[in-house]
Amino acid sequence: MLLESVVRTIYPPACVLCGHPTEADFGLCGTCWSDADFLDGAVCMGCGAPVPGPSDAADLVCEDCHRIARPWHRGRAVARYSGSVRKMILSLKHGDRAEMARAAGPMLARVAAALPVGDAPAIVPVPLHWTRMLKRRFNQSALLAQAMAGRLPGAVYAPDALVRVRRTVSLEGQGRDERFATLQDAIRPHPRQAGVLAGRSVLIVDDVMTSGATLAAATEAAHAAGATQVCVLVLARVVKDT
Repeated sequence: MLLESVVRTIYPPACVLCGHPTEADFGLCGTCWSDADFLDGAVCMGCGAPVPGPSDAADLVCEDCHRIARPWHRGRAVARYSGSVRKMILSLKHGDRAEMARAAGPMLARVAAALPVGDAPAIVPVPLHWTRMLKRRFNQSALLAQAMAGRLPGAVYAPDALVRVRRTVSLEGQGRDERFATLQDAIRPHPRQAGVLAGRSVLIVDDVMTSGATLAAATEAAHAAGATQVCVLVLARVVKDT
């Protein structure tokens, strides 16, 4: 306890983004927190995008989810892909700032609690192809899923349940149909690790949702592994300006 007090005196808690003082480690200061556009209130039941309607409605559907059949049961996003949450994701993904996942864990857990995932869901990150893992050295979705899973009582963290069997080209700049075509059959159940999903509710975690093509491929793989129900959760949702 004395050592912890000394460490806190020398290295007081600071915001993971700007370095300003905070009350706890691995958190955001008030300014950075207010810069996050959290997706609460009236949101789409399929992807978490904001939609018109009463804030307590559970069956609202956005324009995208009306046009695209989602293979998952429910989907949510913590925040819009903008402001401080966008900075967190870019710092995690391209800046080797693993502490961003620890900061995002409580945010993800709070939203996960509103999803119908049951008492003992399997928490599954969207997988990276091994060549990208070798280059990046970590899977940002796995770090986010792990940080959240420890805050959900009864949850089983299953980082290797799915595998990306084909290295796909970057989705940046591709249209919706191109993205879905690119991801077709790219993700499958792991031949030795996917058994944990059989007969279980599954929550798939990723950093950002744009079209939903990657999450759809992962959901189909989870169903192929025997999952009874699949929900998806992302830290940020790319939302069209209206």
